[in-house]
Amino acid sequence: MLKILFSRSYRDDIEKYNVVENPPLAFDIRHTSEDIINPLSVEMIKEIDKSDVIGPNLIQSPVLGPIPPQTLSGGVKTLIMINQHPDMIFNATHCGDNCSPYLLKIAKNKDITINLRYLMHFDLDDNDEIFIVNDGSVVKNNKEFTYKGYKFLEG
Repeated sequence: MLKILFSRSYRDDIEKYNVVENPPLAFDIRHTSEDIINPLSVEMIKEIDKSDVIGPNLIQSPVLGPIPPQTLSGGVKTLIMINQHPDMIFNATHCGDNCSPYLLKIAKNKDITINLRYLMHFDLDDNDEIFIVNDGSVVKNNKEFTYKGYKFLEG
């Protein structure tokens, strides 16, 4: 299940939850070769960054040419960290709306918790549920999610 902790800033709620504030930097420090060649990582890199994984240390970008994994977008780096370390809470504010389908996909197989500081767009279907950490509620559609997110982000 996808669990979301909404907060307006670092000091609001997340210090007590031990949120990884900068997932792209954590990726640069902690990623492994297996993280890059994982089939879901390859798919996310292709879909979000429009790039092809050639090997664990080489990615072919249509814009930048051959790049190392450290040059991937912050969104892809964050998604890879979330998938590879589901026991940790990551600030997913680095992710754009194009990452939301992958957050739902990862959450179908693992319980993951993320922190958001903006109202990410999700296309929730009948099988999707999101747990809102702030109040312990579960939302099952876009209207409920938008209402809850706005409530906690705008106060």
